[in-house]
Amino acid sequence: MTVLSRVSTPPSEKAATRRYRATWNDVVLAESADTVVVEGNRYFPLVDVRQDRLQPSDSHTTCHWKGLASYYDVVVGDNVNRDAAWYYPNPSPAAHRITGRVAFWRGVKVEEVAG
Repeated sequence: MTVLSRVSTPPSEKAATRRYRATWNDVVLAESADTVVVEGNRYFPLVDVRQDRLQPSDSHTTCHWKGLASYYDVVVGDNVNRDAAWYYPNPSPAAHRITGRVAFWRGVKVEEVAG
């Protein structure tokens, strides 16, 4: 099992009402108007994520207030972005808003969609 380090800041979250898109290597990974921002990370509902672009990873991290995070590798063609997406399978009650949601990093662009 790979253990990654993530810097955590105090809890802060807000709901988004605008539409956002996550892309890597010019391929859309997720798009939704139902995202949630927690600690500066935008979480997309799993139903709005291209799951065919995700492969489960063996990596896990622990956040002192959200719980145990699991990771996905993002795959576009022959390119693999290791551990570029994460989620909390069973987040703590304090982080209930990210249940069933995925966030991205490591070069994945998350941008507001015009219109």
